[in-house]
Amino acid sequence: MATLAKGLAVIRAFGAERPRLTLSQAAVAVGLSRATARRILLTLAGLGYVEQDGRQFFLTPRVMELGFSYLATQSWIDRVLPLLQTLSEDVAETCSASVLQGNDIVYVARVQTSRIMTSAVAVGARLTAWHTAMGRIMLGALADDELRRRLRAARVDSYTPSTITDFGALLERVVEDRARGFSIVDEELEKGLRSISVILTTRRDRAVGAIDVSAHANRTTRNEMRDRFLPRLRDVARQMAQSTE
Repeated sequence: MATLAKGLAVIRAFGAERPRLTLSQAAVAVGLSRATARRILLTLAGLGYVEQDGRQFFLTPRVMELGFSYLATQSWIDRVLPLLQTLSEDVAETCSASVLQGNDIVYVARVQTSRIMTSAVAVGARLTAWHTAMGRIMLGALADDELRRRLRAARVDSYTPSTITDFGALLERVVEDRARGFSIVDEELEKGLRSISVILTTRRDRAVGAIDVSAHANRTTRNEMRDRFLPRLRDVARQMAQSTE
């Protein structure tokens, strides 16, 4: 099991900033000896998950099978995507769905109408949960003890002048959003980006994810998001709850 964990850690070491790694770079990135990193990379190469070009290793498309296996087991994602497409067409804004993993959200569906963020956001992308609307509304679905535990373990960075970095204020905001049933995050993650989100639940009231509408702050006010987008988001959430066990 320890070897499996190390192998997954090596796969995660690759990314946009490190698309190729040498043995030594992989060892440093994951905290392994060079010999261990070599054994893992050669095993991954034998399984078809990485390829080697001289001294450098890089991921192959087969790694995508790991993500698609997850998506294939979450039937609600297939059902929410056409609803998000219709919603995006109606409101002319970008709509997304995500799940909560630790202190991050992971995008599982996205319908983008325009480039509203400077960073690339696509299915599989991760963002901090504490400064995203979808993250806050999903964090609010946790028990209070678990919510506080995750906050204590969170790394809270300042992304813009509007970012809430005080732990007490963050906890208060999540609890407030839980009580009102939606979350609005206003230029905390990226200047100019405003989002509103509601949680997705099953018929048995089990939280499975969240959906949001994102827009440029200079195009849509907070009140407009609440009055125009919130009823549509809640309608999608109701349809999902009715069709999801």
